[in-house]
Order: sequence, then structure tokens, then C-alpha cells
Amino acid sequence: MHQNNRNRFILLITLIAALGGFLFGFDMAVVSGIIEPVKLQYNLSSPQEGFFVSCALLGCIVGVAVSGLLSDKIGRKKVLFIAALLFLVSAVGFSFSQTYSLIIFFRILAGMGVGVASNISPLYISEIAPAKKRGALVAYYQLAITIGILVAYISNLFLQRYAATHAAEQNGLFSWLFAQEVWRGMFLLGVIPAAAFGLLLIIVPESPRWLVQYGRDKEAAGILAKLNTEEEARLELAAIKKNSTQKSGGFKELLRMPLSKLLAMAMILTTLSQFSGINGVIFYGPTILKSAGIVTSDALLYQVMLGTAIMLFTFIAIWKVDTLGRRPLYMIGSLGAAIALALTGTCFLIGVNGWPMLVSIMLFLFFFAFSLGPLKFVVATEIFPSNVRGIALSICIMTMWVADWIVNLLFPVMRDGLGIAATFFIFSFFCIISFLYAKKNLPETKGKILEDIRTVKNTN
Repeated sequence: MHQNNRNRFILLITLIAALGGFLFGFDMAVVSGIIEPVKLQYNLSSPQEGFFVSCALLGCIVGVAVSGLLSDKIGRKKVLFIAALLFLVSAVGFSFSQTYSLIIFFRILAGMGVGVASNISPLYISEIAPAKKRGALVAYYQLAITIGILVAYISNLFLQRYAATHAAEQNGLFSWLFAQEVWRGMFLLGVIPAAAFGLLLIIVPESPRWLVQYGRDKEAAGILAKLNTEEEARLELAAIKKNSTQKSGGFKELLRMPLSKLLAMAMILTTLSQFSGINGVIFYGPTILKSAGIVTSDALLYQVMLGTAIMLFTFIAIWKVDTLGRRPLYMIGSLGAAIALALTGTCFLIGVNGWPMLVSIMLFLFFFAFSLGPLKFVVATEIFPSNVRGIALSICIMTMWVADWIVNLLFPVMRDGLGIAATFFIFSFFCIISFLYAKKNLPETKGKILEDIRTVKNTN
């Protein structure tokens, strides 16, 4: 295969797999526009509202828990199909549900899709990517998440404004969905990318590393030949076969050295990235932008602005992760995020509003988007051998969801009890810890074949 054709093929299957990230971002963000109308329509109590907002996390936990082991048993591609099906069924079911119990059921189902996609999409991309491009290609997954978030915000804003101008129309199904009960239309739009994801997966090959685990070397060789030069494919196949000593590894194997040390590092980096307070920052975003005079009362417009910023800043990771490397980007980003959060806290502490506060929060998004955001996926998908990579990554992703839950739970308590300035200083402190931990423990893995990465040492 000619090099240009090879590059196009690699990019195509990466973008298809990254649609799992798009659906992840879309599904989690679209809920922001439907909480209030669902609460009013179904007259939800406070406990019911809280469970409606958080129940998707239950699905995420289930999805992550089963997807790693399942992908090790039946293959990455089949599990991606399952994720597409979960997104499709949940989008249709949620949009037409008429009872609170059905809404909860389909939100949990959607959460399962998010859990599966958040685990298997980056795993698959890392396993099909050539070593010299792997960092950028896995970063496309994080980019797809940010695009999904942005599309959800834009579609929510559009449908909300459409409903405001067409509220009197009652002709047909779509008038009911998009004008009378606009939240149904917001969710139903997810059918389009979910269906596209499922259909496009037909042309995606199975992971060659999974194929080798099950003795299907000839198929693996054919796929590697489409992804690499003839010599690179031969060397990579030899490395995969050398390290594929058993078909599937279990949790007990991860508890043995040196895998236990790698697992601990990945879990700590994942936790610290979420303890940077990214969810809290997004949560407090409307107040920041209102104080800067950028947004008055349109919360959905504010979300579009932040979503655009995060998406654009993620391109830096794609641009530099395979040239500058994972380790320098992570250290620069975590230290920069610490400084930006400290500046934001200082603005709150001394009462500086307007553009200085806006600049400080945008600086945080800038540093997070090219380091703490995407690199946790890049690192976690690289450092484990093929026979335990699925279950190891599922543990790391589970760690991410638990850390998110802790931040979401404690942010209002810290904000009201300690003050918003102190809250941002705490987030800054965790970014400093992340910088120091990465400096001591994070190895540089750019350009390495996956099977060779466990032997790479960090360079202090």
C-alpha cells in the first residue's frame, strides 16, 4: 500500500473509532439542556432530580466494568459495536419515554454506552496506531469528546431557540419533539452519530494485537501491513508474538510487579487529572463569564463558548504529543494549570472580576486541554501488555469516573464552606502534585512499540 493511502486508511479508522468519544461527549453534555424541562414536566422531587442527573454514572460503572474483560474475550471491534447499539437504543428510548422510570432506565443504558466507549475506543486506537503516530491518534479520541460536547451545546442552543420561535406549532411528530417538548429533540439527535458509528464500524479491522493473542497471526499480519511499511509490520508482528505468551490475563496478574507499579502510576495520574477541578471549573463557568460581561443570562451560549475553547486547545496535543513527547507536555500542562487556577483563586480572593478572571480560566482550559485531559488516555493505553490491556484500562477509566464523582460531590461543599477562592487554590495544589508525581514517575513513551514500553525509564 502506498504511504499516502496508508496514512488515509489509518486516519479513517482512527476517526471512526473516535466516534465513540464523540458520543461519550455528546451524551454527557446534552443532559445540561434537559434537566430543568424534565424536572418541570415530570414534577420531580429533589431526590428524583438528583438521581436523574447521577444515574448515568451507574451505567458508566457497569459499562467500564464489563467492557475490559469482554473486549479481551470477544475482541475490541465487537465491543465497539455494542457501544454503538447502546447509544442508539438509549437515544431513541429516552426521547420517546413517557414515564420517569423509563427515562431512568434509558439514561442508565446511555451511561453504559459511555462507559464502554470511554474504555474501548482509546484502547483500540492505541493498538492499531503506528508507534510514531500513536500519541496524536489517541489524542484524537479526546478531541472527539470535546467536539461531541460542543455539538451537544450548539444543538441544545439551536433547539431551545427554535422552540421559542415555534412554540405555537403543533403539526406532526417533529413539531412536538422540537418545539413542544424540546428536550426530546435534543436527545433524539444522538441517533444520527450513533447510527453512523455502528455502520462505519463495518469497515474497521480488528485489533492485530487481539488477533495474535488468539493465534490468528495471518489476519494480524495482513492488518499490520496496511498500517505500516513491510519492514515495520514484520518487526511489530514479531514483537507482539514475543510478548503474547498467554491469551488473556486477569486482575491477579496486574497485582504482580512490574504491572502493579504501572497500574498504580496510571491510576494516580488519572485521579490527579480529575482533581484539577475541570468539572468544577466548568460548573462555575457561567458566573465567571457573566462577571466578565461576555454572557448575560444565556447559560447555553456560555457552554458553547467554553466547549469551543476546549476543542481548539486540544489540537495542541495532537500537534506536539509525538514530537515534544508525553512527559514534557504533561509537566508543562500540569504546572501551567496550577498557575492558572491559582490566578483564578487570587481573582476571587481580592475581588478582581471581568477580563482578568476570564483570562485566568481560559488559561486553565488551555493547559488542561493539551495535557491533563488527553494524556491520561494516551499513557494508560500504552503502558500495559496486550493480554491485560483491556482490564487495566477499564480500571483506570473506572478511577476517572470515581474521581469525577468525588469532585462533583465535594465542589459545592468546598465552595460554600471554604469559599470559592480556597476551592481554586485546592485544585491548583493537586495540579502541583500532578506535576511533581509526573516528574518523578512518568516515562517518555513516544515512538516506542507498545510491547517495548514497559522497559522505558523516565528521564529526570
